[in-house]
Amino acid sequence: MRSICRMRPAGWQAGLLALLMLAGCAAPTALPTTAVATAVPSATQPAATTAAPTVAPTQAPATAAATATPVPTMTPPAATAAPAPTATPMPAVPTATRVRETAGLPLQTIKLPAGFAIEVYAAGVQGARSMTLSPSGVLFVGTRDVGKLYAILDRNQDQHADEVITIAQGLDSPNGVAFRDGALYVAEINRVLRYDGIEARLNNPPAPVVVNDSFPSDALHGWKFIRFGPDGKMYVPVGAPCNICIPDARHASIFRMNPDGSGLEVFASGIRNTVGFDWHPATQELWFTDNGRDLLGDDLPPDELNRAPAAGMNFGYPYCHGGTIADPTYGTQHKCSEFTPPVQALGPHVASLGMRFYTGKMFAAQYQGQIFIAEHGSWNRSVPIGYRVTLVRLDGNKSAGYEVFAEGWLQGSSAWGRPVDVQVMPDGALLVSDDMAGVVYRISYR
Repeated sequence: MRSICRMRPAGWQAGLLALLMLAGCAAPTALPTTAVATAVPSATQPAATTAAPTVAPTQAPATAAATATPVPTMTPPAATAAPAPTATPMPAVPTATRVRETAGLPLQTIKLPAGFAIEVYAAGVQGARSMTLSPSGVLFVGTRDVGKLYAILDRNQDQHADEVITIAQGLDSPNGVAFRDGALYVAEINRVLRYDGIEARLNNPPAPVVVNDSFPSDALHGWKFIRFGPDGKMYVPVGAPCNICIPDARHASIFRMNPDGSGLEVFASGIRNTVGFDWHPATQELWFTDNGRDLLGDDLPPDELNRAPAAGMNFGYPYCHGGTIADPTYGTQHKCSEFTPPVQALGPHVASLGMRFYTGKMFAAQYQGQIFIAEHGSWNRSVPIGYRVTLVRLDGNKSAGYEVFAEGWLQGSSAWGRPVDVQVMPDGALLVSDDMAGVVYRISYR
């Protein structure tokens, strides 16, 4: 087992430079059609190549309206073939952690509640970010900076991946992935693609179809998380193209559209940058994370966990943060009372990304129906925070607690991993993607 490189989170100067570089990044290379299969390393093989993280924060709240708002400037084209308040203090986490497959990573540093174990489900997944699972059990994983799209297979169903296939590369931040009716949908910066019949052609994927290419091309907060809702529509967020500004109608919102890209409309607004959402398993209401703005100090504002039970709600960006904090630049224009406050204030600058309601049966009853959140970690805080998986306990539609579930990727001021997304598996285990270590973990309970 070899140790992996430890990365010290950059200071604010380096973080600002990274954002400037991101805004001027070069166009992606053409999409090849050849897939590459990779055998999954065993526990005794070296760790996967680490992908340098580039985190940007996110945030939002506003009043409810009865219906969704049409978007006049984002008319989708016909489908065509694609050219090639202060956060609640966190209680301590029990230290009883069982470690299985490690792929050369220091998993012994991860702290979990008693009875839980963590292992590497799949290694060699460079830049692993958002995940989606097909009905047949293929795990599809998107990326950002590396521009790749993966399919991960557990052929013998032993709860460990047997093969990682690179379906496509050269894409423009293909962060978002969703699966529906045999097709894989992939969100780039300004468009959504569809790979039809993908499961039968993992090693020879079809040319993607452009579903909608009318989204803004801003790189900053332009990477997307996508999912299909209970209404059958695809939900697509577009972040604010700035740290703090008054965005136009095409930004700082969650949109939804039909699977063919038609009927694009605003579902919720005043959202700085959400990169994770899910629907309550009982009420079917949308819940989402949102990243708070920067440059108000280490402890302000908090990230947010929000609930949008109806279309037309506004969550406050850029006027109000965390439900109670008026923005120093724009806060005089609107009162915080005009907007929908968060259900739970999360840690400041933790970069809360993927979230899921736990719907499995493996974990104890106290976890049923609760929310797991992947916190990617701060990029410009003087004392780093995040780099963990947290749990929000619910009492109806209200938060009953916010606590650490898994931590240890951050050691002092250095991090060796960064959680991005969470996925509940059919057996009840929880998968966690890590774009820095280039792996997908499996957390189980006995």
